[in-house]
Amino acid sequence: MTAILQAEHLTKSYGGVKVVDDLSVSLQAGEALGVVGPNGAGKTTTLNLLTGIVHPEGGTVIFQGRDISRLSPDERCHLGLGRTYQIPRPFEGMTVFENVLVGATYGRKRSEKASYDLCARALHRTGLLSKANHLAESLSLLDRKQLELARALAVEPKVLLLDEIAGGLTEHEVQVLIETIKQLRTEGISIIWIEHIVHALLAVVDRLIAIDFGRLIAEGDPRTVINSPEVRDVYMGSLMI
Repeated sequence: MTAILQAEHLTKSYGGVKVVDDLSVSLQAGEALGVVGPNGAGKTTTLNLLTGIVHPEGGTVIFQGRDISRLSPDERCHLGLGRTYQIPRPFEGMTVFENVLVGATYGRKRSEKASYDLCARALHRTGLLSKANHLAESLSLLDRKQLELARALAVEPKVLLLDEIAGGLTEHEVQVLIETIKQLRTEGISIIWIEHIVHALLAVVDRLIAIDFGRLIAEGDPRTVINSPEVRDVYMGSLMI
């Protein structure tokens, strides 16, 4: 398999504290990679480094064979990197469709008709098509999460980065989200998914990595990683199985 996204020896510090420490991770084309770690392990900072929201003090990010370490977030988005955030922040005074249209319009350069068609498809894929004309402020938490996902899909990502998208949902809602992400996998989208709800990851991902203090401590088969002594020692009590 060919790596579509690689992080090589990434390092990032805040206030003299290394939150990402010589971290190297690769994502294969068509693969779903899960990431676990306690709060403060550097998981979200890693996504921010991959998407260009913050810049590393060392290391490189390679996307489809190209060094994108110096590219801005919008340039990386245009190449095919899409992401969601832990806390959905839609434009509440806009409709669901208008929220997704922002991503479709600015995430890639395309015609107005193509943008509208892409919005409709993103809303259909996330179960929000019937709520296209609802104001975003009226949505339930699950629908806000799905809207966050739809906005990311509107940029036609080759790689989709999910940051604790299942957090705060009921068990039934988590299952709905799992089915949505499984369907995206059948479309060939490569995924990196940070999540504390481990059974959600185990239902979707091919491979799992565990990080602690910004360093990789385990990698491989998801259940093997979760059950490894190193991961149990570090994360016991912090993972929702």
